[in-house]
Amino acid sequence: MTELQKYSVDTSHLDFDPDEVRRKYIQERDKRIRDDGFGQYQHATGELAGFMEDHYVEPGFTRDALNDEVEVLIIGGGFGGLLAGAQLRKAGIEKIRYVEKAGDFGGTWYWNRYPGAQCDVESFVYFPLLEELDYIPKERYSHAPEILDHSIAIAKKYDLYRDTCFQTEVTELRWDEPSKLWTIYTDRDDKIKAHYVVMANGVLTRPKLPGIPGITSFKGHTFHTSRWDYDYTGGSCEGGLSGLADKRVGIIGTGATAVQCIPHLGKDAKQLFVFQRTPSSVDVRNNAPTDPEWAAKLEPGWHKERVENFSLTVSGRPKKSKPGKDQVSDGWTDVANEAEKMAREKPKTTPEQKKELLEVADLKKMEEIRHRVSSIVKDEETADALKAYYWQFCKRPCFHDDYLQTYNLPNVNLIDTHGDGVERITPKGVIIDGQEYELDCLIFGTGFELGSSYTSRSGYDVIGRDGIALSEKWADRPSTLHGIASRGFPNCFFLGYIQTGVSPNFTHMLGEQAQHLAYVINEGRKRGAKTIEPTQEAEDAWVNVIERTAESVERHFAKCTPGYYSNEGEVGNRNGFMNGQYGGGPAQFFQIIEDWREEGSLKGLEIK
Repeated sequence: MTELQKYSVDTSHLDFDPDEVRRKYIQERDKRIRDDGFGQYQHATGELAGFMEDHYVEPGFTRDALNDEVEVLIIGGGFGGLLAGAQLRKAGIEKIRYVEKAGDFGGTWYWNRYPGAQCDVESFVYFPLLEELDYIPKERYSHAPEILDHSIAIAKKYDLYRDTCFQTEVTELRWDEPSKLWTIYTDRDDKIKAHYVVMANGVLTRPKLPGIPGITSFKGHTFHTSRWDYDYTGGSCEGGLSGLADKRVGIIGTGATAVQCIPHLGKDAKQLFVFQRTPSSVDVRNNAPTDPEWAAKLEPGWHKERVENFSLTVSGRPKKSKPGKDQVSDGWTDVANEAEKMAREKPKTTPEQKKELLEVADLKKMEEIRHRVSSIVKDEETADALKAYYWQFCKRPCFHDDYLQTYNLPNVNLIDTHGDGVERITPKGVIIDGQEYELDCLIFGTGFELGSSYTSRSGYDVIGRDGIALSEKWADRPSTLHGIASRGFPNCFFLGYIQTGVSPNFTHMLGEQAQHLAYVINEGRKRGAKTIEPTQEAEDAWVNVIERTAESVERHFAKCTPGYYSNEGEVGNRNGFMNGQYGGGPAQFFQIIEDWREEGSLKGLEIK
């Protein structure tokens, strides 16, 4: 259906005009679409390289260069790399080495230690391997220190510290056909050979910066939220930013990170200016400590069941799944539950009408979120500026119980740019609509590099058989089998959002992929494989599946206000974070790869 086509389902029960709201959505989207798309951002390199500094290690680290061989080399020590290592250890593989830029395991949760950092997916489904580690999270929605501790606990349980290169960046991977080995080059002058390489680079670790004129001219203090400078601000993840008591602070960005740190900035800064281009949808969080009585009643297998239930509820159920009550029941599942409820009340609903019901449920939910803003924020003009006019999953939904209240503080100022963004940065501060806001500290809450090419996000290129570069093969779009392997790059496996089924629960996707690649590697070892890679026919077939099913995802994002989900409005760009993904959802994708493993012939893989 077109953007403003009338719904065929009944909307008379709504206390607002859905057509009027949809028109507002289009207006808000259109005024934010830019010709430069993701090009409006820039890499943290050159004069901006300071934004990449690791504040959590002692400076001056050195070590001798390595020139040796391992069976599996894993790039990245976040949850993707950790889960790959855990599954490979279960398969009996001993010679595993990690190469990780950070000073420890943790990935996203190593870097993102800003005040208030917290996971917005329920901890009982987000934390992987809970039963294996015999651990129950302390809260329903865990804060960053506990998640980092859990990452480290996984590494310790599966003996992943044994042969790890921290504070090390890969500069190139190169395949050697005669030896059938990869050579991994690093910024520590390492030259490591590996039979298998697993690329678990992660998506929320490499900060991006806006291409605002004058960004290098600011003479005050500045940093990115993912490299929070507690030496300047004082305090910790829990707040207490005493160093800002006499400071005028500005923050650019109002996404998920900013929603969590702004309450602490507002509480402790002398004056806070929040520069907003697009508001986030901010629903109630209602966090609480874990109920010990509930935890005591959990039976073996509870964690897998709950994780799968969440994905099924949010994203739809494949044919083989069993119906079940929503076990999580929070802001992520509200829209799906409301749509399902409306469908039950109208048994003869057509597939097209089911899509309409989902849209109506979304409209209803977002209207509730906007009403919440009005009920909390006292200044009417500020409240109106904080209301999000787009479909709930156009951007990552946010949940917080103190964010909106922060705008009632006398020292907090929302500077809404009406979709235009910051005009210019000067030595003294920020200019919006011709007015300069003088600052002592400017913080960038501008997110991560998600819309660029895979090799750009990784920070290195991969040179496969016959000298072909991954950046060249994937110039227009990724090309894989099941998102984990690509023709011409033998024994090289990918973990992350590449031609897979997108889920708001990152760790579930990573866990399923880790299980899949560990199965492939282990089967290859059993069969004495020198090389494992997709056949061209199998890869082409999977790309065709992706192209066919991705259309529904892209139709949705075409209706969205720009953001990293929609690759800043460049919906057709297959290198984007969400673009070119399997459109049937995570549950169906997991079923596809599970069925593939159960069939047992490694269909579509060439084993030599």
